[in-house]
Amino acid sequence: MRHLFALLFFAVTSLSAHAADEATALFAAGFPGLDGQPVALASLKGKPAVVNFWARWCGPCRSEIPHLAELAKQHKAAGLQVVGIGVEDLGDSARDFVAAYEMDYLVVFAGAGKGVELMKALGNTKAGLPFTVVIDADGKITTRKLGVMSAEDMQAAVAPLL
Repeated sequence: MRHLFALLFFAVTSLSAHAADEATALFAAGFPGLDGQPVALASLKGKPAVVNFWARWCGPCRSEIPHLAELAKQHKAAGLQVVGIGVEDLGDSARDFVAAYEMDYLVVFAGAGKGVELMKALGNTKAGLPFTVVIDADGKITTRKLGVMSAEDMQAAVAPLL
């Protein structure tokens, strides 16, 4: 019985440590913003955040982006950070896309390789898009969603954090 308890304790402790490592991977990342200058995602520490991975060619991403923009606008005063991580390279067509979709929140460009690597570190083993994580002010991932999140799902995910 003691061995079973020890195994269970180790398994729970390992899962908790792994979850912390996943948030650490996000905070350790940095990618170019719209102006080409590096943006350190460590700036998200201590704030609730919604981090969404997207690409211009992703139809479901296109349907989700307006909800993210509205979420950012509604909860900016409460300190919610919304971040879009483009799984593509920064260029004129990407800048045009951000402007056309009125992505009035922090947007960075990870490229395909680093973007997929970070998504996998955050729990998206399929590396599909869109992929969203919600992080509380303590740096814990509270929600992971592969696929489109509705506006209602987004509101429900951030409500406990504000």
